[in-house]
Amino acid sequence: MAKKKILFECQHCGLTTPRWMGKCTNCGAWDSFIELNEQQQEVIKQTKSTSATSAKAISINEVIEEEVFRFSSLDKELDNVLGGGIVPGSLTLIGGSPGVGKSTLLLKIGSNIASGGKNVLYVTGEESTSQIKLRANRLKSNHNSLYLLSEIRLEQILVELKYREYDFLIIDSIQTIYSENITSAPGSVTQVRQITFELMRIAKEKDLAIFIIGHITKEGSIAGPRVLEHMVDTVLYFEGDSSQELRILRGFKNRFGATSEIGVFEMKQEGLVSATDIASRFFNRNSQQSGSALTVVMEGSRPIILEVQALVSESHTPNSKRQATGFDNNRLNMLLALLERKLEIPLSGYDVFINITGGIKITETAADLAILAAIISSFRDRAISKETIFIGEVSLVGDVREVYALDARLKEAKMQNITKALVAKKPLEKSMIKTYIVDEVTKLLEWY
Repeated sequence: MAKKKILFECQHCGLTTPRWMGKCTNCGAWDSFIELNEQQQEVIKQTKSTSATSAKAISINEVIEEEVFRFSSLDKELDNVLGGGIVPGSLTLIGGSPGVGKSTLLLKIGSNIASGGKNVLYVTGEESTSQIKLRANRLKSNHNSLYLLSEIRLEQILVELKYREYDFLIIDSIQTIYSENITSAPGSVTQVRQITFELMRIAKEKDLAIFIIGHITKEGSIAGPRVLEHMVDTVLYFEGDSSQELRILRGFKNRFGATSEIGVFEMKQEGLVSATDIASRFFNRNSQQSGSALTVVMEGSRPIILEVQALVSESHTPNSKRQATGFDNNRLNMLLALLERKLEIPLSGYDVFINITGGIKITETAADLAILAAIISSFRDRAISKETIFIGEVSLVGDVREVYALDARLKEAKMQNITKALVAKKPLEKSMIKTYIVDEVTKLLEWY
């Protein structure tokens, strides 16, 4: 009698081991391993054999280039994030916190595509078709080519895809769909792996563009196995608070375009729509108070003017607080240490709070100079003119270094009637904005 093979699988990342472990060595999750039965082990073998296809190596000069065709979603912001439009045969994952607008956006996109005569199938595993209909009435998204299917069984979804030819498929959500051939629960690693592989096969075979919605955990990652993000062609994340009007759609993976672009949406009565005038949404020019400074950051190819807010107040505890919203806390601590060392500003006895308006998270270093300017402004209680922007990266030795795409940033500032710019180096192109060279942080004091 053959010995039974025992296999355990992590329900967070999909790592398989022959013995149970309390902590996953791959993703660090605790108590996430479960034992797989023979049927589940067979599914893993099948998916691995499906993905591992044998091929003969050829010279790169012999490879025939395939032109990527796209069709528009009739939404400017989504097309911008995707790299110009939706690619037929692509598999896209969109994640975000509950209530941020994932279902609303995709229902609107499905309606846009259906209005052009293409057949769209919206599969809902969490809501009934009548609930989707109520939302469609509010969004004015009723079209004859938009079909609804309330189903969580993968096999029935495949039957519908055989019954009618579709050009666009929406799965809401991937955690609710399950296959009757697998005994594990919906949302498990085995279920998600098998379902995603099947959807990928259908997408390539039928040249069908598929969007799947994924829930996220409290840490901000897609709920369920990480293997899901590796299997799809594109990964998009919705950022923003459900209590705010603005939402940001950011690309984290895109096999058909760049991942640095973002889309800005606005929640209105008719649903999520592309924000038309986002330039003035992230800063307030009417209010001129201490602790506020303007900067320009690059989100992909798009320059955006942001307002950096700082609050410096005396600390009444032995350990001063340093908190930042939308900015890296470790870099904030470095900048504060630099202020104390180079400018001799005693911040050790003060609480320092930083906030980036609009819900955008700054990931580049071009805002360092604006952070320092806002902190000094709050500390000295002196307001900075709203017609001045600060652009520059601050190093540990106290000098200010130039950033990329300076001309594009200054051009955007000019369009918003900014008249002065503090930069580390003169721009290459002649600008209508007066530029002042600040190559050391000590020169910031000249502006107060």
